[in-house]
Amino acid sequence: MLFDSTVRRELARSFGATLVVILTIVITMMLIRTLGMAAGGNVAPEDVVLVLGYFALGHLPTMLSLSLFIAVVVTLGRMYRDSEMVIWFASGVGLGRFVRPVLRMAWPVLLAVGLLLLFVWPWGNQAGTELRGRYEQRSDLSRVTPGVFQTSRDGSRVFFIDRASQAAGNGAGVEGQNVFVLAQRDTVESVTSAHKGRLVDVGEQRMLQLDEGQRNEVDSASGVRTLSSFARYRVAVSDAAARSAEERPPKATSTLGLLRNPTPRNQGELAWRFGLLLAAANLLLLGVGLSATQPRRASNWNLLLALLSFVAYFNLINLTQTWVASGRMGMGVALAGIHGAVFVLALGLIWWRDHATVWRAMLARQGRAGRAAGGGA
Repeated sequence: MLFDSTVRRELARSFGATLVVILTIVITMMLIRTLGMAAGGNVAPEDVVLVLGYFALGHLPTMLSLSLFIAVVVTLGRMYRDSEMVIWFASGVGLGRFVRPVLRMAWPVLLAVGLLLLFVWPWGNQAGTELRGRYEQRSDLSRVTPGVFQTSRDGSRVFFIDRASQAAGNGAGVEGQNVFVLAQRDTVESVTSAHKGRLVDVGEQRMLQLDEGQRNEVDSASGVRTLSSFARYRVAVSDAAARSAEERPPKATSTLGLLRNPTPRNQGELAWRFGLLLAAANLLLLGVGLSATQPRRASNWNLLLALLSFVAYFNLINLTQTWVASGRMGMGVALAGIHGAVFVLALGLIWWRDHATVWRAMLARQGRAGRAAGGGA
């Protein structure tokens, strides 16, 4: 009882500290990425916090698995360096006995990882995709900030308005004062300016209507210049006002939906979700075996080896997803082959550590007995 409670308390303390550090690093990197997306016009500035939250939820299972793995390696490694392991081994407690307290501490985290992967991961991806899609489907004029030059999504036009207001009428949208539009198409460059402009829906198409302006067009190939004035001018700025939603990608599809439609791409996504859950459990066993270190030689090589093992395992999971999605491997074969091999490797490593300790103790006793017999002779 004392053994279990001591190990679980140490593991929980190390897990909490590791998770805080990893969360801080990853969220900082995600924040920089999200701000870059907002600056590039892919995300609305007011939605930065929401997108950051969806990203964090999506990567939380990986961060929890890594935190558990590092906590096991660091905690047991410290016990090796402080010679606590020697005391436990001398008391008849082998390395395999540490698996039970490790699993008792980690099972709530593994349950949270499973729930996040099977339910929260697709929901977060779906919400994030819809959020970015709604912003990208906004018309070019509605994305313009008064007093700031704004490039259209395809990069062919540059808009500028002096000030904007909400136009009256159903579907009228945003109305701009003193509108400037620079457009480039092949060899023709046009500059259109108008006193005001607003969005109108004409049938299934959205149009930008400019009033009281002029258009200056230059063909760089032929050198022809055209200058025209207009009282009202309309140009198509987007497709139909109401667009149908695109097909939902596998990562944004619920786990039940993937099971109901077992296409190769869906099975690849399932292999990734179930694989990451199995990897979280396998890494606990692998961490018990990789934590061994020499007390007289203080070093962090075991932690470095553990991190390299995690990176290799995680990349192997992603590679397995690609193989299953391309039809090169079945989902069952991938899960049983990859994760079963790691499970056997982890158990074999723990068994080897246990028996290596026993063998070293037996050799030491035989050496002492031989020296005693030689001295008595």
